[in-house]
Formats: sequence, structure tokens, C-alpha cells
Amino acid sequence: MTSFRVLQFNMQFGQGWDEASPDAAPIDLDGTIAEIRRHRADIVLLQEVEQAHRDGSQPPQPPNYSALRHALTEFPHSHFALPPADPRELPFGIGLAIFSRTPLGPLVRRVLPSPAISFEFDGEKKTPTDRLLIGAGTEIGGRRLQVFNTHLLAFFMLKHSSEEYHGQRAMVLETMRGLEWAALIGGDFNVSRHASLVAEMASAGYATAQEHEVTWRRRPYVLDHLFYRSAALRCVGYQVCPTSASDHCALVGDFEFL
Repeated sequence: MTSFRVLQFNMQFGQGWDEASPDAAPIDLDGTIAEIRRHRADIVLLQEVEQAHRDGSQPPQPPNYSALRHALTEFPHSHFALPPADPRELPFGIGLAIFSRTPLGPLVRRVLPSPAISFEFDGEKKTPTDRLLIGAGTEIGGRRLQVFNTHLLAFFMLKHSSEEYHGQRAMVLETMRGLEWAALIGGDFNVSRHASLVAEMASAGYATAQEHEVTWRRRPYVLDHLFYRSAALRCVGYQVCPTSASDHCALVGDFEFL
């Protein structure tokens, strides 16, 4: 039976976790790299790879992604994307990456528009920037696999919900419903009441690796998920791993092809 391991990890642009002062925790990209390596995954799905610039500018060479590519030589294949540059950007994490031991292609990048919800940040009126879905095909042990990675808007931080504003989730579902091979999607879905998300993905043929253990350190929410196409894959184990390398736990899933 061909098996493989996936690591799902919101790396919070390399900022570690400090229980006493989370927002003041130092950047430690070496700690991020060590966290990625210790799980011995075949495929790594990362969110918040870079820290956004407040003016929305994006450097031609993303520094964190470049450092990860240089360090993680055991993953010679990768796919990285940023959302569209936007002057409304806030200084939080952006950018998605897939790292793989096996070749990736064709590559997918899909922008997920955010609704024009007004909120206040540092005394200024703002509206949220767009989010992203990326994906790629690969082959493991002669079996084809489609892998996707996403990071949705945290509507709960804006006193709304993705049940109320369903557009991003609908676009993810549309993408995943149309797949024919073995497929999975990981990400920080940012759904605080996650039961509705799990049910919605199940209706499209996707089971979840786990839905009970909290994955975010700041509030008791299950934000991070690994959904897999249950007609083609079986989850044979998972781990939710608190880490000093992020405010999110690492989520590890072990899978077999059916």
C-alpha cells in the first residue's frame, strides 16, 4: 500500500510563540525550519510564509520563501504564491507555499476575493484584502495526487462569519468538486465554528483528518484542517503538535491510496 505524510502548518512568517506576549515574540526562521523538518513529511503546506508590508509592496525575492528553499534541500520541488499586491494590506502573514519531495505540476493559483466589510485598524477604516488558493499535481509511488493549500479570511476577527459571507468557501468547494484523482486540501480555513465547514466538505466527498483538537493558540478554535477525497484516500493517522515556532499548531496527516 502506497502511503505518504502531509504537514499542514501556518508558520506565522517565522514568528515564534510567547505565551506571555504573543505579539512580541521574535522572528526565528531557524525554528520554523526545524519544526518543518522534525515531522518528516513528504508534502508540506505552509500559510503566512511572509510578513506583509503595510504599503502592500511585495519584494521580487520573497525573503522567507527564499530562505526556506535554500534550507529545505530534501524538498527540491515547491510552489509559492502571494495574493495580489494591495495598499490596504495589514502587517500580518501572507503567501502560500507547497514543498514536495516529488515533482509538482501543473501549478494552480486562484485568487479568492474578499467582501468589502468595513472594520477599524489602528484608528483607520479598512476593508479586507483578497485571499488565495494554490495547488499542484504530483505522483507518489506511481499514484497521482492533487494537492491544494489555502488561507481564508478570518471573518470572526471582523465580527462576521464565512457562513454569512460564503464566497471564498464556495470557490474552494467548486475547485475541489471538479477533481477526478486522489486529492487533498490543507490550510488555515479560519472558520471558528468549524462544524459547518466539515459538513460542507463532506457533501463534496472530502473527509477531515481531525476536527476535535484545537489548532490555534490564541483562542480555542480548530482553524487548520486537512481534507482528503475519501473515495481515493484513507487517513491512517494524525497528530496535532503545539510548537514554539508559531501561534498555530502543526497538523500532520498520514494517508494511503485506496
